[in-house]
Amino acid sequence: MVKKAVGLFLILFLLGGLSALAAEKVVKVGVVYEQTGNVATFGQSAVNATKMAAEEINAKGGIKGVGRIELVIEDNKSDAAESANAYNKLIFKDKVVGILGPVTSTNTLAAGPIAQQAGIPVITPTSTNPRVTQVGDYIFRACFIDPFQGRVMAVFAAKELKFKRVAVMPEVTSDYAMGLCQFFKENFEKLGGKVVAEEKFSTGDQDFSAQLTKIKATNPDAIYVGSYYNDVALISRQARQLGINVPLIGGDGFDSPKLFEIGKEAVVGHYFTNHYSPDDQDPVTQKFVKAYKAKYGQTPDALAALGYDAANLLFDAIRRAGKADPKAIRDALAKTKGFKGVSGSITFDENRNPVKAAVILQVQKDGSQKFVKKVQP
Repeated sequence: MVKKAVGLFLILFLLGGLSALAAEKVVKVGVVYEQTGNVATFGQSAVNATKMAAEEINAKGGIKGVGRIELVIEDNKSDAAESANAYNKLIFKDKVVGILGPVTSTNTLAAGPIAQQAGIPVITPTSTNPRVTQVGDYIFRACFIDPFQGRVMAVFAAKELKFKRVAVMPEVTSDYAMGLCQFFKENFEKLGGKVVAEEKFSTGDQDFSAQLTKIKATNPDAIYVGSYYNDVALISRQARQLGINVPLIGGDGFDSPKLFEIGKEAVVGHYFTNHYSPDDQDPVTQKFVKAYKAKYGQTPDALAALGYDAANLLFDAIRRAGKADPKAIRDALAKTKGFKGVSGSITFDENRNPVKAAVILQVQKDGSQKFVKKVQP
């Protein structure tokens, strides 16, 4: 009799355990970042931070009442068509409830309409072009937008650096670069500055001597470059070779260890707007910096900070929605107010853009980025 009771208990125990495992819910979240290609460091940082955010949530048992986070990660290879392909796979095959990424505006604009039509919420960490969220009410971002960072640098250049004459170099195949240069130019001229030259280039260009020779003849105080770190580093080196010794200024596309690795002393002294500084003493920021360094052995850049914020914004919305339902998650995201992120407090406006501060950084002789100032919107 005792043996039968023990046997029955074991059977019930095993069945109960199997039932618990079967009942464990999983929340699939899509991740589309530029892990290879021309802005690979951006995507790699964002993926690292996203994984860390998910691991932290799952270590606490997942999102209470909803389930554990399962990331389905795709590399868009820094390409617009690949971004769209990744969205299609995640939405229609993997059945994700939300998507994080891409990093760049052009890639997000290429893929965003697919998610909008399917009713799947998207948060891009760093796509700053204003048109990104204009795609529709399922598209959100964790970063400020280009009209703001263009104005921030224009004011800094005109009023604090006392620059009067600035040349502009936009990368014409990038929505991000073209918009950013436009907003800088408009604001700099409103402040009495003069844009003395505008020399365009395309993705993949290696020789900028023609543009830089024309710019040198205008004798500018600085060159505003609308592009990403690879181009900025090459332009910097070629500018110095031509005897152009003024600083390059620009936006958050400058932010990568590769900038100094490629550009060396030619990039020292450059200024750029960015989303956060690891030197910010806010406790939330410092906790993240410490954890990221311990896990990955390097100081997190802004792409990591915003990748982490984007992931946690989505996880927080899933928690508040109380279910893995895309529309409920979208509605919860839209109501986000005062979310305390690594890059600052995040409240979405009516266009699903966060109202938040920018920082200005300067590249130092050892490749580090000196915090210059924080600018509120």
